[in-house]
Amino acid sequence: MSDPTASPRRLLLIWGICLLAVGAALGLWIFLKGATPFAVDAGWNDLLAGARSPVLLSVSTFLNVAGGTIVGSFVVPVVGVAAFLIARRPWSAGALVIAIAASALLVQILKNVFNRARPEEMLVISDHGSFPSGHVANAATVAAMLVLLLPRVWTIVVAVLWVLVMAFSRTYLHAHWLSDTLGGALVGVGVALVCTGLLFERLAPEIRREARSAT
Repeated sequence: MSDPTASPRRLLLIWGICLLAVGAALGLWIFLKGATPFAVDAGWNDLLAGARSPVLLSVSTFLNVAGGTIVGSFVVPVVGVAAFLIARRPWSAGALVIAIAASALLVQILKNVFNRARPEEMLVISDHGSFPSGHVANAATVAAMLVLLLPRVWTIVVAVLWVLVMAFSRTYLHAHWLSDTLGGALVGVGVALVCTGLLFERLAPEIRREARSAT
């Protein structure tokens, strides 16, 4: 008898690996191009430099903390794990932790490999390496896992908005070039897809049970 989870697992892995490959290729392109940013990077950076707003600055500064440091790295995963455990979904809880950890590790590897300089107008203190954006990668990982493990219309809307808002905030603070945020999104979603694919046989019953309870 054929495995009913084989096809979804294969698709998740293929798409995840493809997104990671595209993200790595973008990083290599940036590395080979040298210090000069893409025209779209420079243009977007200049546009935001002339669009100063106390409200946008406050929101972006808040997201700088919420998407990174102890909040994004520990508080969000702990809350997510607790919620899945309360819902009796241990494999979903484990997959979330693995995806977040794998995404963070891959981001640091790529940062060290490509070692891209950040924009000179940076308004916050950040570590070395501009590509890819760790904040956006973390946001995209959590967002993609939310959609994969809780497939609902509202989760898709929230996930997309969260990643876009985080990407905007990183460029508004000039902590990243626009292409850095694209790289972060590719890494985050790619890692989420691969992790879900690798664990799909265990995750599928929990996802199906959740879907039945929502109908």
